[in-house]
Amino acid sequence: MSETFDDARAIIADLHRIVTPNGVQENYQLPAGGIGHYVYARGQDRSNPVIFFIHGGPASPLAPAAWEFQRPIEEYFTVVTYDQRAAGRTLHAVDPDSIADTLTIARYVADAIELAEQVRERYGVEKLILLGHSWGTLIAFEAARTRPDLFHAYVGIGQVIDARANERLCFEYALEQARAHNHTEALEQLASIAPYPGDVPLTRERIVIARQWAQYRGGLSAYRSDSRYFFEAPLLSPEYTVAEAETIGEGNEFTLGRVLDEMLEVDHSGVTEFPIPVLMFLGRHDYTTPAEPSAAWLEAVDAPYKQAVWFENSAHLAPWEEPGKFLVSLVNAVRQLSV
Repeated sequence: MSETFDDARAIIADLHRIVTPNGVQENYQLPAGGIGHYVYARGQDRSNPVIFFIHGGPASPLAPAAWEFQRPIEEYFTVVTYDQRAAGRTLHAVDPDSIADTLTIARYVADAIELAEQVRERYGVEKLILLGHSWGTLIAFEAARTRPDLFHAYVGIGQVIDARANERLCFEYALEQARAHNHTEALEQLASIAPYPGDVPLTRERIVIARQWAQYRGGLSAYRSDSRYFFEAPLLSPEYTVAEAETIGEGNEFTLGRVLDEMLEVDHSGVTEFPIPVLMFLGRHDYTTPAEPSAAWLEAVDAPYKQAVWFENSAHLAPWEEPGKFLVSLVNAVRQLSV
């Protein structure tokens, strides 16, 4: 069985080799905030625009799961992502205790800016296209506002605008679905945390209850009760060893409790101006970071250019759920902004 598993990984790695003469396929470390970050860059042609993709989580690295959707994108863009502070391979590059006190949104934003500057120089481009997914949108949103000179445009995927509003909408959806399906277990657990989010502390345990039942009814992956394809993708990744894939969860456990309170206070609904073109890729069925607050914000904000792209058959994982539409949207709606 292990040999078959290794064979499968080898086939995927071979398929994903960049063989074009002017292609980019490299992994390396870059310093930011006093530590090395693992960086991954892939593309068929170095002359293409460069995407700088900030992953979600917290501490859910994109690189070991991107093989499921990214290969066609690499024909039109060079895609660069990195394992954030305390995430994936970056976590194991340092003594975790040495960075425990540095896990703040401001530090993650500063890391992203430092890395973006180096990526821009490495690939000889004036600006990058900035993408953020889920937790990564907290970082990317502020990086774009802080250093708009680094980026052609910003694309938020599963954008967090108002964290507490997201929690309320997630709970309301879970409760509505539990009632519609007369799901006793879900109803009992949801009742145990009501009113939600309420005025009591939003503990990890309360959040997990609300999320698990929203996601059970398709709030993470539309029409699916689970998302094994996403969570187990690293086991077949060309970028990670199996041992590295099996330790990804350590980063989440190390990070979440340290950033949770700050994360839940995020509210960008009062941001009325955005300095660069901004697009929101919105999953119609997303009840992990519900799309409603992001759509309302985008409608009201003043920006050089703005566009909402709805993914009608996606929830929170649009790149994986509708990879064709994700590719077409990047090519048709975003690439032109880098010219």
